[in-house]
Amino acid sequence: MSIRPVKYISSAKPTTEGAGVKLHRAFGFGETDAFDPFLLLDDFRNDNPQDYQAGFPWHPHRGIETITYVLAGSVAHGDSLGNQGALGAGDVQWMTAGSGIMHQEMPSGDADGRMHGFQLWANLPSSLKMTEPRYQDITSGEISEIIDDDGTSVKIICGEFWGKRGPVEGIAADPRYLDVWIPPGKRKILPVEHTRQAFAYVFQGSGNFRDASEPFGVLTEKEGPQGEYLAREQTGNRSLVMFDSGEEITVQAGDEGIRFLLISGKPIREPVAWYGPIVMNTENELQQAVSELQNGTFIKHD
Repeated sequence: MSIRPVKYISSAKPTTEGAGVKLHRAFGFGETDAFDPFLLLDDFRNDNPQDYQAGFPWHPHRGIETITYVLAGSVAHGDSLGNQGALGAGDVQWMTAGSGIMHQEMPSGDADGRMHGFQLWANLPSSLKMTEPRYQDITSGEISEIIDDDGTSVKIICGEFWGKRGPVEGIAADPRYLDVWIPPGKRKILPVEHTRQAFAYVFQGSGNFRDASEPFGVLTEKEGPQGEYLAREQTGNRSLVMFDSGEEITVQAGDEGIRFLLISGKPIREPVAWYGPIVMNTENELQQAVSELQNGTFIKHD
């Protein structure tokens, strides 16, 4: 089995979305080749209600899937299908926008005012861009968790890992979405199917993702898709780790342990035409979507 080397490490960048929600973006807008089939990953972690409570009012989606994973607080949601509800701590919503949907998400903090979650966008192939919208709402209790002998914990949101499957099914890119915790000082090798693009996003503790063939104490520089360089021995909070090809990754947890998302999927390798929350294959398709928004024919479902 071959260990995947690290292509590069970058830090999530602060940005503002929705009606003024302050968050950190790990990647998105203009990096489609590097992360195919994924388009964007946002970390909406905040302890100040004024920085998130305005939320994400009504907005359209077409041609993509949005995956919301809540760790603290809650997110109330509604849509043009008539669905409404709330995601609590540990819950996941996997929304296939398909032909088009109007959607809103309004976050609320926990008893201490904390709000923490992630939103990942996954592309749809051209054959499914105009499919019927659908939801998979997953409660925390439905998510499989494996705890290894050394204390390593893996929550399986989607895909198969160590003989168990996550509850989300029927996704075009056949992704694997894991929430991984490795205890302090432990070293772990985790499988990643060799045909998939793969990245990790660290949100707690720190550790090292370098190839096992690189001796400890050696710093390396890797270039990211926008020309950034970041050299570090320990990869910490809000760090994105992009992997090269191979069948496994290696992780050495730091003194506080390390928790990260490990996400992989099969590349679609199709042209991407992108306008905000609408992602199609051609500029003509984008123009049609915008025209339909303006004339009231964007929504195709009843």
